[in-house]
Amino acid sequence: MASALLADLREGLALPQPTIPPKWFYDERGSELFEAITRLPEYYPTEAERALLVANAGAIVGHGSTDTLVELGAGVSDKTTALLDALLATDRDAGPTTPIRRVAFDISADAIDEGKRRLLDRYPALVTEGVVGDLDRDLHRLPRRGRRLIALLGGTIGNYRPAARLALLRSLSGRLGSDDRLLIGMDLVKDPQTLVLAYDDAAGVTAEFNRNLIRVIARELAVDLEPAWFDHRAVWNAEASWIEMHLVANRRVEVELADDLALRLDPGEHLLTEVSAKFTIDAARTELAAAGLVAAGLWSDGRYLLGLWRRAD
Repeated sequence: MASALLADLREGLALPQPTIPPKWFYDERGSELFEAITRLPEYYPTEAERALLVANAGAIVGHGSTDTLVELGAGVSDKTTALLDALLATDRDAGPTTPIRRVAFDISADAIDEGKRRLLDRYPALVTEGVVGDLDRDLHRLPRRGRRLIALLGGTIGNYRPAARLALLRSLSGRLGSDDRLLIGMDLVKDPQTLVLAYDDAAGVTAEFNRNLIRVIARELAVDLEPAWFDHRAVWNAEASWIEMHLVANRRVEVELADDLALRLDPGEHLLTEVSAKFTIDAARTELAAAGLVAAGLWSDGRYLLGLWRRAD
C-alpha cells in the first residue's frame, strides 16, 4: 500500500494545485467516519440513492437477468441489500438455478471483510468473494463469469475529473458483455448551499473524515504529520460543477515523505483532497454515450440519479 500511496503522492503533489486522490480516505477509520457522514442530516446523497435502489431494485436486476452483483468501491456494502434481496427473490421464484454471487471490489481489505461479515449474517447462502484493488489500475482482475450487474454507487464517479472519468467509463464499458449492466449513482446539480452543507456539516464529521487522510499518510509512510496542522474547507466550484474539499495548512508544514518527495506548505496553502462533480441528466447521457454506453433505465428523485447502462451495440 505504501508504494501505491507514494506513487499517487508523487503525481498529485507535482500538480499546480497539490492534490491527493480521495481513495486514500478509506482505511478502517475513514470507512467508519464515512458511515457516520451518511447518517448526517446535511448529507442527502446516501438516503436518496438508497430510496431509489429500494424502489427500483426489481427492475434493475431483472433487466439483464443478473446472477452476479459486482460492487466497485464496495465499502461495508450496506446500501446494496435491496439489490441482493431482489436477486435472491428472483432466484427463489425461478427455482434451482445458478447460485447468486457477489463480488466486492475495494481498495480496503478491512472494508471488504467487514462487508462480507455483515452480509453473510443476513444472507448465509450467498456466494461472495472479495478483490482488493484500485479502480484506476485493477479492473482487469474482476471475475468475468455470469450475467453481471456492476455497481458503482455512492456518487464515486463524481470524484473523477472529466478526462479521468471518461477513461474509467471507457474501461468499464470495454469490460461489459452483452448480458452485463452497469449501475451508476450520480448526484445532480442543485442549490450551492445544500451542496456545501453536505460536505461541511455542523458536527464536524466531514472535517474529521478529511483530516483522516493525513493520518493515513503518516501511518503508511511512517512520517511525522499531524491532522491538527490542517483545517477543513468545502467550496462549490460553479464553473467546474463540482464541490471541492481542501485541507488548508494552519502552520508551516515541511515533511520528507520519501528520499525524493517532500510535502511543503506555508500557512493558508492547501491540498485538494476531493472533487465531487454534480450532473444534469442530459450531461450524464452525453458522458456515458462518449464511453460507448446507452441507458437501459434511469431513475431520479430530482436530487439524485440512478442510471442503468448497457454497452452500445
